[in-house]
Amino acid sequence: MRLKLHHTPYLSRKITKDLMHCDFVEIRKERHSIEEEIEKILDADVENELDLDDKVTEILENQEDNIEFYNADYKQLFWMTKKRLANENNVILNNEDRFKDIAHKISGYLWDEDFIHFVVSENLVNNVLYNSIEEFLKGFDDADEAVHEKIQHYKRKLIPGTEEYDLVYQRLCEEELVRKGLI
Repeated sequence: MRLKLHHTPYLSRKITKDLMHCDFVEIRKERHSIEEEIEKILDADVENELDLDDKVTEILENQEDNIEFYNADYKQLFWMTKKRLANENNVILNNEDRFKDIAHKISGYLWDEDFIHFVVSENLVNNVLYNSIEEFLKGFDDADEAVHEKIQHYKRKLIPGTEEYDLVYQRLCEEELVRKGLI
């Protein structure tokens, strides 16, 4: 599953929770500040990919006539162009590699800025972070489905995209993630 901006606040809470429950990691700052820093790292990664998507879209828009003339598959062209530009824009497209990179950035930053301390191998800490990301993303899909199902059965109909819908979705999503032990 692809990491998205609306995941980052929840994912940063999950990662922080897992770090705090880890026996070999000493927490040196308050929970909220750790969550904030992790969220910034996650946001930067997601925004970097979104910037790449924008560049690819711009390139393909400039070639719209050729794409139409050759009756080319837009989605396939998008993916091929994105793959070609990924390295130049420091975007890792393989999820496993990307999550390992994010885990390394988080552990490195938290260690360098004295948010955490550990005397074990950095790889052990990175594995905790990687597993947090994997577990969260797998569970988020289930939680999201459950929330949409609950909203469908509300007595009053909520219209997707409205502020009321977003507030209800956010509240229910958080409750579902807590119930599943993801945050």
